[in-house]
Amino acid sequence: MNTLLFSIALAGITVTAPAQTARQWTLRDCIDYAIANNISLKKKSLSKLSAAEDVKQVKAQLLPSVSASTTQALGFRPWPNESTGMVSNGTVQRSVDKLSYNGTYGVNANWTVWNGNKNRNTLKLNRLVEEQTEADSAVTAKTIEEQITQLYVQILYTTEAIKVNKYSYEASLANEKRGEEMVKVGKMSEADLAQLKAQTATDKYGIVETETNLAKYKSQLKQLLEITGEEAFDVAAGEAPDEKATASVPALTAVYENAVTNRPEIVYSQLGIKQSNVNIAIAKAGWMPTVSLTGSAMTSTSSMNENSWGRQIKTNFDMALGATVSMPIYDQRQTKTAVNKAKIQRENALLDLEDKKKQIWNAVEGYWIDANNNQQKFIAAKANVESAETSYELMSEQFKMGLKNIIELMNSKTNLLKAQQDMLQSKYMTILSKEMLNLYME
Repeated sequence: MNTLLFSIALAGITVTAPAQTARQWTLRDCIDYAIANNISLKKKSLSKLSAAEDVKQVKAQLLPSVSASTTQALGFRPWPNESTGMVSNGTVQRSVDKLSYNGTYGVNANWTVWNGNKNRNTLKLNRLVEEQTEADSAVTAKTIEEQITQLYVQILYTTEAIKVNKYSYEASLANEKRGEEMVKVGKMSEADLAQLKAQTATDKYGIVETETNLAKYKSQLKQLLEITGEEAFDVAAGEAPDEKATASVPALTAVYENAVTNRPEIVYSQLGIKQSNVNIAIAKAGWMPTVSLTGSAMTSTSSMNENSWGRQIKTNFDMALGATVSMPIYDQRQTKTAVNKAKIQRENALLDLEDKKKQIWNAVEGYWIDANNNQQKFIAAKANVESAETSYELMSEQFKMGLKNIIELMNSKTNLLKAQQDMLQSKYMTILSKEMLNLYME
């Protein structure tokens, strides 16, 4: 089956398989495991945690900042102008302190009361970034789900294709054996027998090639699930019921309306528009005045002071409270440029949303057309297989009796094989297109 045609998702197919040593993974098992273990999604989760920390940081900036400081210093005066004296035994003794120990202690606070709501809008912006990070994670999860489904469908189809190829090989092998018997009795030439053997070899090669593709698809699925090569892995492969292909196709408008409401790509773009609106408000704050409050409490001590340390702390204590208002007059067009760029960003975000809606419409319409067309092909192909099987059975019997030649037999077999492949392809194409429409309705 054309790989490009099967680059679409399938969900909800119930399949059964006999018990084996390796775990039999259903499609739901694969998706759930990937959501929990995929490295790309884990990185997205870390990005979300980082965005949450940014929100906490900006939220804390709405409160005043407070800091405490102290300075301890040694002073040295080699030639002091004054000295101290004391009387001892009738003699005046003078001492000069060249070293001094000084200390300062202070607490400072600063609070931006109003800056054109820039701080509060920054908090709003960071919350939107956090939401967008979550939406981005959902987009990645949806992409991974579709990739897993694509590979899972390839495995389902390839498993069925192997069965068809084995049936063709068994039929060719039976014809070859019959041809050998006919050569022995002189009813067939060696050249015709060589054609039968060549057909058998071709069918066997087809089996090997298809089995190789099956192993490759399983390996790719394991890699997507972050499963190591040593672990046993197999899917619960089985035939999808024909009812999946013949059931009614969802309405086009209903699928699209649900998609533009719930798809994470749309949510992501809508959050981008909200962010651009907030960015405009933040940029306009550059034209607004800024009001801030400051406060401080300080004291100091010195060894040169005759008072005690505690008394110095008390007598040297000083407090201050101030308010600052700053008004921008001319900022070299910085604010105007920031506002214009924010408006351009908003227009770009609006266009991005429209583009996402257009992409969704094109995708949904394409799947809807494919679902309807392939459903009709499957119905016709199913009837064609029944006719080709009957024709090949009659041709085989006539060939055994010598009534038909090798060319007619091989043509009949080729027609049957093509009919089976067409039916299988149209069946899975119908199911896949319909299930993709269901994914867009989630």
